[in-house]
Amino acid sequence: LDLDDPADLVLARELAGRADVVVENFRTGALDRRGLGYAEVSADNPGVVYCSITGFGSGEGADLPGYDFLVQAVGGLMSITGEHDGAPMKVGVALVDVLTSKDAAIGILAALRSRETTGHGQRVEVNLLSSLLGSLANQASSYLATGATPQRMGNAHPSIAPYELLRCADDHLAVACGNDRQFAGLCRALDLPGLAENPDYATNPARVAHREALVAILIERTEQRGRDDLIAAMEANGVPGGPINTVADALADEQIAHRGMKITPEGVPGLRTPILFSRSALSTDRASPALGSSGKL
Repeated sequence: LDLDDPADLVLARELAGRADVVVENFRTGALDRRGLGYAEVSADNPGVVYCSITGFGSGEGADLPGYDFLVQAVGGLMSITGEHDGAPMKVGVALVDVLTSKDAAIGILAALRSRETTGHGQRVEVNLLSSLLGSLANQASSYLATGATPQRMGNAHPSIAPYELLRCADDHLAVACGNDRQFAGLCRALDLPGLAENPDYATNPARVAHREALVAILIERTEQRGRDDLIAAMEANGVPGGPINTVADALADEQIAHRGMKITPEGVPGLRTPILFSRSALSTDRASPALGSSGKL
């Protein structure tokens, strides 16, 4: 619908007037001027759950366009992404858009559940900046607890080691030792007897404190062996590790095939929701409407 067309605007108001959920992604105030804001819609449809998705909310900065790249910069994510001595870097996908849409879905479902018990609809508001800040997790908590500003660390983890890429003879591989047992397994896989008992590396805090020296020792071994050989050795010793797949590699992975993630509804390739239900079958045989499609309102 073209909301600047009076006839289409009437149809939009009719649809909103009987909808369970209205989701809008306009700048703050844009739909109010067209009579499609929450106040107008809820007056005719008191049970509606009305979800507004914006870039920066309804307060200061609300008029800024909500571009994912801009929010990654303003919200601090770029400052902790990239190599330590490199430029700030955005994530490889529009991650903030994805996070915000998931927050919107959670909020809508919660509001629908509330309506079941209260009989009242309500407005749900999410914005890109808040969703990003909420996802900073351990980095934000660390700053709030210590006052130390998180820095870019490349692929390393601020509080776990080794938890990064290691160079091998023919590629790189990702190693994620989340505890002392896994580190001991890595030492066995790399034939490094005694390293796991060394006081400098025996515990995770010690490994973090001596990260640079530890990684140098590990790479001296890993760069002498091929990636697949190393991954097999780590798997045999209970060490989380894996290849650096391309998107094509990941989508061709047998685990993806096993999970049935790839779908082709009506011949259109895509990915299904990652959520599975024990009692409710997912319907994946219908594609999104094509450009120019129309349906009865």
